[in-house]
Amino acid sequence: MELRAKPNAARRATRAAHTAPPDPAEQAKPAEQSEQAQQAQQARQAEPAEQSSPSRRGRAVVRRLRRTALAVLVTAAVVVPVSAAARPRIPAPAPAVLAPLTTSTLDRAYEANRANAAEASRMAADHGDRTRAAADRALAAPSRHFLSFDGRGQGQAVEVLGDLAHADRVAVLVPGSDTTLETYGRFRAAALALHNRLNQFTQLNPLNPHTAVIAWLGYETPGTVSTTVLTTGRAEDAAPHLKGFIRELRGVVGEKAHVSLLCHSYGTVVCGRAAQGLDVDDMALLGSPGAGADSAAALHTSARVWAARGADDWVANVPHTHADLFGTTVGFGTDPVSPAFGAHVFAAGGGGHSDYFKPGSVSLDNLARIVLGATSEVTRA
Repeated sequence: MELRAKPNAARRATRAAHTAPPDPAEQAKPAEQSEQAQQAQQARQAEPAEQSSPSRRGRAVVRRLRRTALAVLVTAAVVVPVSAAARPRIPAPAPAVLAPLTTSTLDRAYEANRANAAEASRMAADHGDRTRAAADRALAAPSRHFLSFDGRGQGQAVEVLGDLAHADRVAVLVPGSDTTLETYGRFRAAALALHNRLNQFTQLNPLNPHTAVIAWLGYETPGTVSTTVLTTGRAEDAAPHLKGFIRELRGVVGEKAHVSLLCHSYGTVVCGRAAQGLDVDDMALLGSPGAGADSAAALHTSARVWAARGADDWVANVPHTHADLFGTTVGFGTDPVSPAFGAHVFAAGGGGHSDYFKPGSVSLDNLARIVLGATSEVTRA
């Protein structure tokens, strides 16, 4: 009993450890740590404003990257070329072999290209592509006049509306995204609207100039899904073809005829790449993401350079800049309707990206005036 009542030596040592007075050095450590934390906090609060600027710069970079990413997505909907891998190649005959274009060979060219379109329609039908067969069949109608036709791949066609042999005022339309033989009807509708408006204007003109409109689908246009986002590659490929066509056109209409080049959307990039030395009198850039140049002067053309953008055209959201990355030019340069570009900016009304040739529109009237040389009557933006 006595042994249970008395604590042993180990128990006494344990109690002594718990009840011993604290070491003054150890007791001071928490206070020192607390004081150091307060000093650090005060130092952070006392830091000058420029110490936090890297953080602000970082946030600014993130905002710019977000805006750039959004701009890329928007631009991709405008100028990104279509991928040919999405569908098999449609069989079609090689283009007809034609004599050099002159006023005396026009009818033979028209006939040969209609026959080629009819053969392309038959081959597409045999291949099971009813859409292309129907499109080619429409182009083979006796009333159609093509300077060239190629039913292979996306397809290319250059059509004349009016009497080209006697024209002294000629408009050449260059299309943008998603213009193929399947969608050619929309492009032709724009050319036809201009042709009709020119006829209405000339009926009121006592001099009655002869006019013709040419729908030039002479290149593989960009579409809405492709790996060639924001690049000038398709335009660079197309430019020599456009230059060659204008030379052929001069062989038909002569040097005295007034030729206007009306370029839409990505077509403005094509015209910009072809502009240097191009024998045209006027060049109009419509709904342009940029012409691949920083100014009208940088196009190195003797033509008067015009530009317009409808109030509801979303191409205004496309970033107008360009850079060379890994040997590829990305972006299309200065906004052609900006004062910095230096073009003659004319009114296009409240239309959207596809409304520049809409019947009754301000833009169509102004384009007709440009073609006719009535520049003093063009309404400015």
